[in-house]
Amino acid sequence: MSRKAEQGEATRGALVDAALALFTAGGFADTSTTEIVRRADVTRGALYHHFADKEAVFRAAYEAIERDIFERCLTAAKGKTGIEALKAGIGAYLDACLEKPVQRILLTEGPLVLGWDRSLRFDDPHCARLLLRASVRELAPGPPEPLAHLLYGALLQAGLVIADAPGRRTEMGDAMDALVDSLFEKEPRFS
Repeated sequence: MSRKAEQGEATRGALVDAALALFTAGGFADTSTTEIVRRADVTRGALYHHFADKEAVFRAAYEAIERDIFERCLTAAKGKTGIEALKAGIGAYLDACLEKPVQRILLTEGPLVLGWDRSLRFDDPHCARLLLRASVRELAPGPPEPLAHLLYGALLQAGLVIADAPGRRTEMGDAMDALVDSLFEKEPRFS
């Protein structure tokens, strides 16, 4: 990679890092591009070289969180199979929901700024919904999308509960485990 390309990547990374911090602290509406530029210690021209507008910077911050969660879910499921892999990935997702950037950017403001339709598609290469769909495909007969959508809805709601009351993380994890068991085990266990 050329020096200029490396500098460009560093500038873009500084802008995304600044945006993550500012959007987490103040939200989309109360964060200005001026603040992002100041925090990243770059020029306004640098921001508009990499991003068309504030929404594009927000999208990059959102996608950075998605990639991080995707990697955490993959890591958690590594070496496991079937239901245990699915539960491990779900646990990693729910753990991430304890973190302020995930709560504010991914769960709360992402759907408002970027639209709810993002949660209806499986075309984002670093979204954990892809891992969820792959697990459903492995565990259940038939097309995996309908059940993956339903599980994603349950996970999103569990994440919102955790964001509102972090002490309920274990309760939400246990409920998700029971749901997975009831869907995929031949003899479901309920607690």
